[in-house]
Amino acid sequence: MITSLSIENFALIEKLSIDFSSGFSIITGETGAGKSILLGALGLVLGKRADLSSLKNKEEKCIIEAHFKISNYNLNSFFESNDLDYEDDTIIRREILPSGKSRAFINDTPVNLQELQNLGLYLIDIHSQHQTQELSEEIFQFQIIDAIANNNELISNYILNLKIFKKQKSSLLLLKENMHTALKEQDYNTFLLEELLTARLELCDQTELEATFEKLTNVEFIKENLDKASAIANEEQFGVLQNLKEIKGSLLKVRGFDANYLALFERINSLSIELDDVVLELNALSENLTGDPEQLELVNQKLQLIYTLQKKHQVGSISELILIQNDLDIKVVSVSNLEFEIQKIELALQQSETDLDQLAHDIHTNRLKAIPILSEKLILILEQLGMPNVRFNIEIQSTSNYFPNGKDELKFLFSANKGSDFGLLKKVASGGEMSRIMLAVKAILAQYSKLPTIIFDEIDTGVSGEISHKMGEIMKDMSQQMQVFAITHLPQIAAKGNDHFKVFKTASDVQTQTELKLLSPEERIIEIAQMLSGSTISDSALNHAKALLD
Repeated sequence: MITSLSIENFALIEKLSIDFSSGFSIITGETGAGKSILLGALGLVLGKRADLSSLKNKEEKCIIEAHFKISNYNLNSFFESNDLDYEDDTIIRREILPSGKSRAFINDTPVNLQELQNLGLYLIDIHSQHQTQELSEEIFQFQIIDAIANNNELISNYILNLKIFKKQKSSLLLLKENMHTALKEQDYNTFLLEELLTARLELCDQTELEATFEKLTNVEFIKENLDKASAIANEEQFGVLQNLKEIKGSLLKVRGFDANYLALFERINSLSIELDDVVLELNALSENLTGDPEQLELVNQKLQLIYTLQKKHQVGSISELILIQNDLDIKVVSVSNLEFEIQKIELALQQSETDLDQLAHDIHTNRLKAIPILSEKLILILEQLGMPNVRFNIEIQSTSNYFPNGKDELKFLFSANKGSDFGLLKKVASGGEMSRIMLAVKAILAQYSKLPTIIFDEIDTGVSGEISHKMGEIMKDMSQQMQVFAITHLPQIAAKGNDHFKVFKTASDVQTQTELKLLSPEERIIEIAQMLSGSTISDSALNHAKALLD
C-alpha cells in the first residue's frame, strides 16, 4: 500500500507531503480544486509520460516521491528479475528536469518508464469514470472471470507456449518458402554443379596449362632458336666458347703481373664455365623437345573448358569457380537438409499444439466453474445498489482459434429489469448501471487479487441517496482486504472513510496553490456539512453530517 506521497513543483503544487494509512480514505474538494493534480502526480510515479507543462516553476525540477509498503505482496521475484534492490518499504521517485528530460528511480536505482509501469500494475489500480468502459471490453471481462477461476498460472503458461507455437509456425513457413525456391532451382543448380565437378578444377593450374599450351604450340620455333644459340656458342673459329678460350689464354699469360689482371682472368674463367653449362643445357633441351599433337589437343580442350566456365559464371580464375562449385554443392545438399528440418519442426509444432490445447481446455474448464460464482456475487452486490432484478447470462464458447488468453469467445449478456431480454452489456447497460456494475466487479476482484491499493475517482457519478450509502459500504468492506481511496462529491460516501483528506486552493497576490489536508474530526463534520448544504452551513446540515459520521 502507499504510505506517503510528497510532491514538489508540480502543476499548482509548490510543496506537499502527506501520509496515508491502510483502510478507507476519502478525498473531497470543490470542482477544480486540484484532485486531478494528485492523480496526475500518482500517474507519473506509476510511469506515465511527462512534459514541461507539469512544472510549476519552469526553472526548477519537479520531484514526486511515493513510499509503498509491499512486504505482503510477494514482489521479490519482480525485483529480482528486473535486477532491482528489494525493500519492504519501497520508494519510487520521479524527477522532471527543466530541460524536459525525465528520470525515474526505484529504491534509488535508475529505471526506465516501462519498468515503472510494470511495477505499477502490482501496486495501484486507479479507476476513473472513463475506465468504466473497460467493462464492455471482452479482454477485461475475461480478466474478471480468470481472477475468480484462478487461471493466472495457466494463462501465463499458455502465453509462453503460444509464443513458442507462433515462432515455430513462422519458422516452418519460412522453411517451406525456402524449400519451394530451392526445388525450383534444384535441377539447374545440379546441372551447374555436375558441370563444374566434371572439370575437376581442384586439379587444374590455369597458369601452368597456358604455359604448356604455348610451349606445345611453338615447338619448332623454340627448337630452332635453341639450336641457333647452341651453334653460336660452339662454332669452331668464331664461336663464343672459342673466343672466351682465347681471352682466357691471353689473361693467363699476364695474371702474375698485377692483381687486377688476375681478377679479370678469374671472371673470364667463371664465364667460360657458366657458358659451358648453358650450352650443355641448350643441347639437352633441344634434344628433348618434340612435338606432341595429342597432348596439345588435351591441354587445349582443358583450357577451352575452363574459359567457357569462367565466361558462363562471369569470373576470371579457377579459385572463383571452385567457390561457386562449393556454393552450388551447399544449395543442392540443402534441399535434403530442408526436408529434414521441416519434418523436425512439424513434429515440434504438433507437440506445441497439443500442449496449447490442453492448457486452453484447463482454462476453459476453470472458467465454466467460475461463471456461476461471478454471476451470484454480482447479483448479490447489485441488489444492494438498487438493481434488484439484475440478471447475467455469461456464455463461453470454445473455438479452434488461438487467442492471447485461450481459445474461448465470450458473450457477457445482461438484463437490468424483469421481462427484458438479455443483451450485450456494452449495448444495454446505462452509464449509472455500468458504474455500479464496475464497483461490484472491483469489490469481487478485491477478494481474489493481491493488489494493495485501489483509487476510485468519482465512481459515484450519477447516483445519490441510499445507493451512494450502499456504494460507500461496499468500498468500506473492500478496505478490509486492501487500501481504498475514494474521490467523491457525495457526503454519504465521504462519511464512510477512516481518514478524510480535503483538496483546496489558496490564492495570494502572486500565485494560486493546491493544498491537501488531513481533516480533524471537527473539520470533517464541517466538510461533510458543506457537501450537504453548500458554503452556508445550517444546523440541520451539521446534525446530518454528525449522523452520517456516526
